This record gives sequence, C-alpha cells and structure tokens, in this order.
Amino acid sequence: MRLFDTHCHLDFDVFAADLDGHIDAAKQAGVERFVIPSIGPSNWRKVADLADQYSSIYYALGIHPYFIDPDSHTYQKQLRQLLTERPAQCVAVGECGLDAMVGIDRLRQEQIFVQQVELAQAFQLPLIIHIRKTHNRLLQLLKQYRFSYGGVIHGFSGSYQQAMQFVDMGFFIGVGGVITYPRASKTRQAIIQLPLESIVLETDSPDMPLNGHQGKENHPKMLAQIVSCLASLKGMSKQTVAERVWKNSNSAFGICE
Repeated sequence: MRLFDTHCHLDFDVFAADLDGHIDAAKQAGVERFVIPSIGPSNWRKVADLADQYSSIYYALGIHPYFIDPDSHTYQKQLRQLLTERPAQCVAVGECGLDAMVGIDRLRQEQIFVQQVELAQAFQLPLIIHIRKTHNRLLQLLKQYRFSYGGVIHGFSGSYQQAMQFVDMGFFIGVGGVITYPRASKTRQAIIQLPLESIVLETDSPDMPLNGHQGKENHPKMLAQIVSCLASLKGMSKQTVAERVWKNSNSAFGICE
C-alpha cells in the first residue's frame, strides 16, 4: 500500500532533530511521498533544500494568508524568479488562499492571492489552497482570473456542494484528520458523497491531530489511519482507496508514478 501525504510541514522545527527517523517512520506506515507547502519567503529555501536532500519530498512555493506582512507584495519578483529556476521537485504554488478568521485585511489577502494565481497560471502549475469561510469569494477570483491548472483544496471542511464547485474547476479535495471526528458530520457526509477520483489525502503535520490524539503533534505516519477511516466511510477496501488516492495525488501535481 503506497501512500502520499500531499500536505505536511516536515520543515518545521519539531521534526528537525531526527528528520531521517520521522521519514522512516512514515515509510514504515506506507507513506512514500510528501509535499511540503511553504508559508512564505521565510521557508522557501528550506523546503527546496529538503527536497534536494530527499527524493521522496516535493514542495510548493507561496505565501500563506496567515503570514502576509507589509512587504508581501514585494516578494512576487523573487517568487517568479524561483519558479523560473525551479527543479522538478517544485510541483505547485502554495500554500496560498483566503482566511476570514485571521486578522489580515481581506483586500490585502486577495491582492497577494491573485498574484500567486497569476504566477501559477503563467508557469502552468497547480495551486495548494488554504480556505476558511471564504469559499464563494475564492471561487469568484479563480474564475475571474481564468485559472485552469487545478490543484488541491487543502484541509477541506465544507459541504458536498462546495467541494463539487472546486472539483468542476479541476481541483482535488484534500482530506485529513477531520474525517476521523464523528462530530464532523457535514464534512464526513461530503466526503462520502464525493467521488473517490476527486480525493487526495494529507495530514497537515504537525498540526490537525486525529481523533483520539488531541494535544499531540501530528505525523505523516498517521496517514494510514486516515486511509482506514476513509475506506470505512466509503464502504471500500483500504487497498482500493489507497491505490486510487495514490494515482490522484501524483496526477494533482504532475508527478510520474
């Protein structure tokens, strides 16, 4: 069973002391590939260096809405240069998006997001999108700027109807530990209804711990439990689910299997 954690932050300090050990632990659980999205210029170089060191690691370059600062609009030139020179391990722009729950001006968020949409379109790269309570506006912007290279809606927690709006635009729906919580009934129902062909899996490690692991740091090895939960919700075998989402994950980022 081959698994692909399409969203984890292996560059964070919690993994630094024994990254080899953490990657080995994930591989013992079947996780063979990882995508590390960046949060902004502060870790663009770090994620690229990790991908250079480990053939199992891919990465994305972008500016997360949490980390927008007064100088963020000036980074577009640098980001464009990095994307121009990108190696094969750089597979997306992100993580980027809109978040109504963070204290960053909404118009400023939109400005920085649109810059990244335009770069992804120019370089024919998918987007890794962070979204909280901004589904409709984000969809409007993607359509307005005629974005056509898909990507992943990270940490999806909306309705089936919302998910399908993104699927119809060529996006995959990123499913993580939230589905392991029985109280997350809306998201679980959405995932049950979604075609398996539209789903990729992620942990968002070290964040977003699974049910029963609250208060603990999350880990890519937990992806195996997310697969088990998804298979149970779908009424399918774990092998069937794993094989399909492996194909989906590689397809989302244009990676050869």
